Amino acid sequence: MNIQRPYIFLAKITLFTLIISAAPLPAIVLDVAPFWALLFFTYWLICFKPQGQFFFALILGVLIDVLYGNILAQNALALILSSAFIVKIKQSFAVSNLSTQQIYIFSASAIYLLVLLLVHALSTQSLNFNYYLLAAPLSSALFWPVVQLILSKCKH
Repeated sequence: MNIQRPYIFLAKITLFTLIISAAPLPAIVLDVAPFWALLFFTYWLICFKPQGQFFFALILGVLIDVLYGNILAQNALALILSSAFIVKIKQSFAVSNLSTQQIYIFSASAIYLLVLLLVHALSTQSLNFNYYLLAAPLSSALFWPVVQLILSKCKH
């Protein structure tokens, strides 16, 4: 595979992620929505052997922070730590069946959510959040097969 092709594919899925993330939806749906950036970035990590993967996680996370108007680098930190988990289990992830992959995605999404909640708690000195956010890792795991199918079709 061409050395530039993984990065072009990353640019395409990043654009798609930002479009999906910016879609106007009711607040409850946004709270329960999966972590799209994590799902798409995980697919990219699994399918390609990129150089500078954590740098790209940082860039994608900062773009999401700017899009949402969040604390700068909060999503970047969450995406980097979740990506580190995915990279650690990459060989096992690639040969696992779909249900095991969903468990891995759930775990990475839980790491992502934990980091977001910790940054929020440390920055505001209080932890008042919507409890629907706790469903986001589950929805990420449930949407993983759909994301995997769509991106496998787009990759070719």
